[in-house]
Amino acid sequence: MVDMDRSERRPSTPTAGWDDPTQVEWYLERIGGLPPRVAGEDMLRELLPEHPRSVLDLGCGDGRLANLALEARPTVTHVVAVDVSAPMLDRARRRFADDPRVEVRHWDLADPINALGTFDVIMSGFAIHHLEHGRKRALFGEIARQLSPGGLFANLEVVSSATPELHAAFLDAIGRTADDPEDRLAAVDTQTQWMRDAGLVGVDCLWRWRGFALLAGRRAAQSSTHGPPAGLSS
Repeated sequence: MVDMDRSERRPSTPTAGWDDPTQVEWYLERIGGLPPRVAGEDMLRELLPEHPRSVLDLGCGDGRLANLALEARPTVTHVVAVDVSAPMLDRARRRFADDPRVEVRHWDLADPINALGTFDVIMSGFAIHHLEHGRKRALFGEIARQLSPGGLFANLEVVSSATPELHAAFLDAIGRTADDPEDRLAAVDTQTQWMRDAGLVGVDCLWRWRGFALLAGRRAAQSSTHGPPAGLSS
């Protein structure tokens, strides 16, 4: 069970935002290493296709998921990692300073991602929940179009709980006293339906712990519009 000393618990700085280095440092040190988050990342690792060559990391933060993909799949030769937070981008650029496979770019997920290209894997870690619901739906459609045939979309995300009491218990379990002001949480079932509406297939919630969930789907292969990829149920 995840727990923290109550005297050490505090929310993200509500007046700062993700351009504030102090908030970014707090987040990476206190939230980034939570055991449930690591468990979700382990499941994402298992879902990765066997031989992907290109990866897009949406809301890359310090490059944690991009690094996971590179370590898990040596076939990856091109990664585009995007974020809107300058302090996060600084950390990602330092992480990948000597890795020519990785391109770190400033990008606001409120803007269309079409210009970023086509990828075998598009993934995101705890970023899309900051978008308004209408933008989430539009982004899922863009992702479906930007994936290579058979390509995987995996979103490790913060999701809404069934009741306020359950959400409060989730916050308490991760050492928080409040949500980020930017959070726009949506339910698992709502988001998986949005993903299906966008044209993704084999959509499912593959892992969940309280308010953390891994939602995944793929673009249909050219030869078939039915059937999930390995590791996904239809």
